[in-house]
Amino acid sequence: MGFQQSHQPASQQARRQDCPPHGRAWWRTVAGIVLFGAAFGYVEAAVVTYLRAIYSPWHAHYYPAVPADDLFPLLTLDQLHKMGPEHVTRLKVELGRELATILMLGGAAVMVGHNLREWVAVFVACFGVWDITFYLVLKALLNWPASLFTWDLLFLVPVPWVGPVLAPVVVALSMIVVGLAVLWREYRGDPVVIGRIRQVVILLGGVLVFVSFTADFVSTTTGGYPRTFHWPLFWLGEATWLLSFGTAFNRRGRRV
Repeated sequence: MGFQQSHQPASQQARRQDCPPHGRAWWRTVAGIVLFGAAFGYVEAAVVTYLRAIYSPWHAHYYPAVPADDLFPLLTLDQLHKMGPEHVTRLKVELGRELATILMLGGAAVMVGHNLREWVAVFVACFGVWDITFYLVLKALLNWPASLFTWDLLFLVPVPWVGPVLAPVVVALSMIVVGLAVLWREYRGDPVVIGRIRQVVILLGGVLVFVSFTADFVSTTTGGYPRTFHWPLFWLGEATWLLSFGTAFNRRGRRV
């Protein structure tokens, strides 16, 4: 796998040596990540603004006792069918848009990255900037969320991801730091080598974070409220993947 490559061609090594981590090439890449991620975050927030303008009246119709700013309970599939076929179609469009979002971030990373390490680094850094900008713009446009502990619907694929805003913000910040750290080492010609064992541990941490967001999907998809967020599972997942990456970052040339 690309993460295990510890040696680069002489031409690439020379190119990297000409572009130190604090030189123009590295900063140009970082600037591109920030500009693309922030602009895309604004677009995402704009789409959510339009969707809330459409569905807030329907939400108030079905859940009149719920404050206008609360997203939960979610509208169910049965309720969407009763509202009309166009609303079911919009749900399908939204699912496609979410997948397209990931593909766009991945495409931007492919254009910038020169190998698998750089591709992953740019992707996760862009994702983090996109996500944080999304919440900042929503706060500016809708004065939402009320706090970092306000519950949000994060994704719909493959099942609804829900949690307090603080949780995805923590993940986003982690992704930005890790992505830029990997790029910093790449531009020094001293890549971060992540062996198979650490790759598995990082994947395991990601799975734990995923489960913490999706554990209550049965309740949220049937018109119920999300239960208490699984903070212990979330922090365990975050610590698992970050510690595994951190040990790889501090070890030079060993594929463990």
